[in-house]
Amino acid sequence: MTSQEILQGDFLKFLWYVWTRLLLLPKPTRVQLDIARFLESGGRRRFIQAFRGVGKTFLTAAYVVWRLWKNPNLKIMIVSANESFATEIALFIKQIIEHEAGNDLWSDLRPRPGQRTSALIFDVGPAKADKSPSVKAVGITGQLTGSRAHLVLFDDVEVPKNSETETMREKLETKTKEAAAILKPGGEILYLGTPQSEQSIYRKLPEKGYEVRIWPARYPLTEKLSNYGGFLAPLLMEDLKARPELMKAVGSTVGGAPTDPGRFTDLDLIERETEYRAAGFLLQYQLDTTLSDAEKYPLKTRDLIVTDCDKKVAPARLVWGSSPELAIKDVENVGFDGDRLFRPMHVSSDFLPYTGSVMHIDPSGRGRDRTTYVVTKFLCGYIFVTRWGGYQDGYGPQTLAALAQVAADEEVNLIVPEDNFGDGMFGKLLEPYVNRLRPCRIEGIRAKGQKELRIIGALEPTMRQHRLVMDTNVLRADLKQPVAHSGLFQLTHMTEARGALKHDDMVDVLAMGVQHWAEYLNADAKKAEDDRKRKADAEWERRFFEGTVGHSFMKKPSTVAARRGRGRPVGRR
Repeated sequence: MTSQEILQGDFLKFLWYVWTRLLLLPKPTRVQLDIARFLESGGRRRFIQAFRGVGKTFLTAAYVVWRLWKNPNLKIMIVSANESFATEIALFIKQIIEHEAGNDLWSDLRPRPGQRTSALIFDVGPAKADKSPSVKAVGITGQLTGSRAHLVLFDDVEVPKNSETETMREKLETKTKEAAAILKPGGEILYLGTPQSEQSIYRKLPEKGYEVRIWPARYPLTEKLSNYGGFLAPLLMEDLKARPELMKAVGSTVGGAPTDPGRFTDLDLIERETEYRAAGFLLQYQLDTTLSDAEKYPLKTRDLIVTDCDKKVAPARLVWGSSPELAIKDVENVGFDGDRLFRPMHVSSDFLPYTGSVMHIDPSGRGRDRTTYVVTKFLCGYIFVTRWGGYQDGYGPQTLAALAQVAADEEVNLIVPEDNFGDGMFGKLLEPYVNRLRPCRIEGIRAKGQKELRIIGALEPTMRQHRLVMDTNVLRADLKQPVAHSGLFQLTHMTEARGALKHDDMVDVLAMGVQHWAEYLNADAKKAEDDRKRKADAEWERRFFEGTVGHSFMKKPSTVAARRGRGRPVGRR
């Protein structure tokens, strides 16, 4: 066999040649060769996740040249997050084609006079005249349609800038779906990328029939193996079966031994872990989004206290707990894996009237968000949520009447609508409805600053201190709503990114209610209960001894008696 036949017949040998003769790099590592095998023999729909720095883009560029060498009439489209990066990949493909190391091998691939030769669009020499170029590079927001392709290569189409919000991810996913329209019969779609969070557009690829392989920089820790969903590369799984000790943490706290010491030694990875910190390293090198999501979504249902609440009285003290037996298993978890709702570990036997009851309203026009409300009540350093809901008809008569009824039923002392809508108009519209049922003071407020930061700033400290108590029935009613309109879903999926959620009406009004009590939260709940018990004990003693002989000794002396006890005032006879 000739050298050309050997290299054309085996991608691994071709890669070896490109790696050592063109790039002047050491021989490919075992992980790089394993990725190459998957490129060559994987299914028509495949997704490669490999740690940062493994060279997956170089591998794919070599694969593109190899495929064109085998079939010059192949049409390939390269799609990246932006046109600039897609162009860099296309230029690298051209450099391999034009390199002198290919003079006696694939030199026929070099464009001929009259063929397209730009950086974004070019042909290979033997290609037949066609509307579609041999290689086309385009950004994900560019013009995907207009050309047909046998191979569509999505290389890092998802990056933080285009996927940090739900709306952005929906747009990105819609653009990737256009691949089906441009793919020729029997064509291939290949994804290379790093998921940015649990909400990544890549998460749906297995459901669409994509074959997924993951190559992290370190073997996963034993307790983290399940995070990879069964997609860890078979090569690495075989290593773990033969040597389970590879999953033990030695030089790192986030992973086991290096999977590819020929590329990154243990010391190399320790340095990178120090530079990126745990969250960044898990995301970029371990391809594990668990910690990334934990930091990105700071509001957890496990920080709430869930119990039955009365509209007039509440326990003087509750103690938060998170042991398995306290988990509420018959309420659906709309948060992330591992998040739960818990009953309190201890509930005081003493019940007291609330010291305050307020209703907050976040009005809406006729847009996508609803007019939402929350009723919060305060006692001994705890905020109790006794009602929480919304109405689609922003400021219609039915909505106004329903809000007034809730305020009357809950016997609130104050109604606080947000005045950003209509400059206080909503409060004026609501007032007559409230006065008919149970007159109550209405005072509007104006929200300032970025909404997402304001919401998290109000809720996170209160929830972390376990001062927010949710009525069980309120949560059950909330979970009957469509997921996007569920307050718990909005709570657990809120991030600091602008426009983080398509619908945030429920969590916004909850933040308003919690913020109202912020200045009172400094009252320590245990101290408040101890003070109350001290006063109750003193009252009991007063009543018990009243009318007895000893009662006179327990009474405080009157002002006159006290003055007499100190003797006659000076100067008087």
